[in-house]
Amino acid sequence: MHAVILAGGKGVRLRPYTTALPKPLVPIGDRHAILEIVMRQLAAAGFTSCTLAIGHLGHIRAYVGNGSQWGLRVGYSSEDSPLGTMGPLLTMLDRLPEHFLVMNGDILTDLDFGDVLRTHATSGAPLTIATYARQVNIDFGVLTTESERVVGFTEKPSIDYRVSMGVYGVSRDTLNPYTPGLPLGFDELVLDLLGAQTPPHAYDFDGYWLDIGRPDDYDRANPEFTHRRGVLIKGA
Repeated sequence: MHAVILAGGKGVRLRPYTTALPKPLVPIGDRHAILEIVMRQLAAAGFTSCTLAIGHLGHIRAYVGNGSQWGLRVGYSSEDSPLGTMGPLLTMLDRLPEHFLVMNGDILTDLDFGDVLRTHATSGAPLTIATYARQVNIDFGVLTTESERVVGFTEKPSIDYRVSMGVYGVSRDTLNPYTPGLPLGFDELVLDLLGAQTPPHAYDFDGYWLDIGRPDDYDRANPEFTHRRGVLIKGA
């Protein structure tokens, strides 16, 4: 099984932490970078190789090396200009297997990455998206209006919805129509698939998931990691 880890973002939301460090190398707990946790999890899930898509700063290659310390074979793909979420995959497509995992390099989760890829490979869908339930609390009274009349009111409602976790099962054939070297966003790909009536498969997950790129989630991750270390890093 092969994974592509997207690690080329600038991490603007996490400044000043990411002024000197790329986002996947920010520390979690007292001695682990988030990328190290991800690499350990991939190896434990049965992955044998991965490609790191990098672009911002040069620390990641020096930190990860060839991946042998985690039992992985690691290769690299560099982007000179931003290519979006899916754009980096187009430049390495001929080196990827028929089905592969794609994930952001800054998520903290106990999701079974291997099961996501196996589910995708058997689903027949062009794309599988790992999804997570989130709730947004609205701090205002929400009005429904029609023809300049208020016809409904809800005081400070909560909205429940499912979000993309930044983990995807992808098939090579899905990306073949796109041009290497041009940007391709996750949003564009999903809309194209919906427009072609070939919808992605949803892999719903209700375990533990934080997006370390969000300051609120990063602040949560550090105190929570101490209690979850054994679950997030098997044998730790």
